[in-house]
Amino acid sequence: MDNDVRELRGAAGLSQQALGERLGVSRQTINAIEQGRYDPSLPLAIRLARFFGRTVEEVFHCDD
Repeated sequence: MDNDVRELRGAAGLSQQALGERLGVSRQTINAIEQGRYDPSLPLAIRLARFFGRTVEEVFHCDD
């Protein structure tokens, strides 16, 4: 699944560590999501989207 987490995080001026701390996950989790190696759970996807003021569909894109 593709996502815009890296772009949104960069626009917000946050490091992976800072974003992880705000969402209660590790820097490694943020990195894995950004690299497409890990699809977050639905609750985490919702928290990420809400953090950036977006819908889940605006942040995560299914690669059908």
